[in-house]
Amino acid sequence: METLRVSGNSRPNSVAGAIAALLRSEHEVEVQAIGPQAVNQAVKAIAIARSYIEPDGLELTTQPSFVKLELQHEERTAVRFTVRAYALETSPESP
Repeated sequence: METLRVSGNSRPNSVAGAIAALLRSEHEVEVQAIGPQAVNQAVKAIAIARSYIEPDGLELTTQPSFVKLELQHEERTAVRFTVRAYALETSPESP
């Protein structure tokens, strides 16, 4: 599964485009963020990605979790969002 790393300076629309592309091709992606600004940008990107994949008949779910990472010999806690796509159920038209 592909992992996208989001920083506090990441542009949500750009990250959303990457999330949407991976959901279309692989149906799942992990989004990782460290720090409050990065988590905020990641959440916005996931919400925007939802609108990007809807015209393709897809919807998404996300499962947040914490993960310990070692960066520059220092342990950090990141928020990991596991994002999965599934086909939208089409409601039958009423007669």
